[in-house]
Amino acid sequence: MKIICVGRNYVDHAVELNNAIPTEPVLFMKPKTALLQRGRPLYYPEFTKNLQYECELVVRICKNGKHVQEKFARKYYDAVSLGIDFTARDVQDRLKGAGLPWEIAKAFDGAAAVGSFVPLKPETNVNNLSFRLLHNGRTAQEGNTGYMIFPIDGLIAYISRYFSLNMGDLIFTGTPAGVGPVQVNDVLEAVLEEEKLLKVEIR
Repeated sequence: MKIICVGRNYVDHAVELNNAIPTEPVLFMKPKTALLQRGRPLYYPEFTKNLQYECELVVRICKNGKHVQEKFARKYYDAVSLGIDFTARDVQDRLKGAGLPWEIAKAFDGAAAVGSFVPLKPETNVNNLSFRLLHNGRTAQEGNTGYMIFPIDGLIAYISRYFSLNMGDLIFTGTPAGVGPVQVNDVLEAVLEEEKLLKVEIR
């Protein structure tokens, strides 16, 4: 199982971090050790002073594939959830400023929290799913997959040009605007449509 993440997939998020709007998907990966065990808290890493949340829709791959055509992409995923891509923003900014890779800011243990999965129905419109993140009970982020720069099926096709897709792989599809820092004792909850799928406590 691998975790493939898409960066800068919402215009408003790219703008809030002063990043250029991409003309093709920006990809990075997290190891399986980054997956936070469901129901467990995330312990604030000692190497950062600016741990931030990024809530996003997560797609679960259900079929092995390579060079998937976009028109057939829907056959390769069967469920969605919400996840939090935790980011050590100060570490990332320092490494990016030096022109260095920034995996340690995104791929550390526990940096990928994923909620319960919702099986997709034939009538589900994956290009019109609304979601939000609650930070200590208050809405911090709101998004809709219709505002993605690169929609899910296009992402499947693009990703599979470079990486073979395997059953159980997870794709974090990008975060909308509103990312921000967390503190010890904070509580994060992610809601898809009106269903709460994920809760993470920061310790």
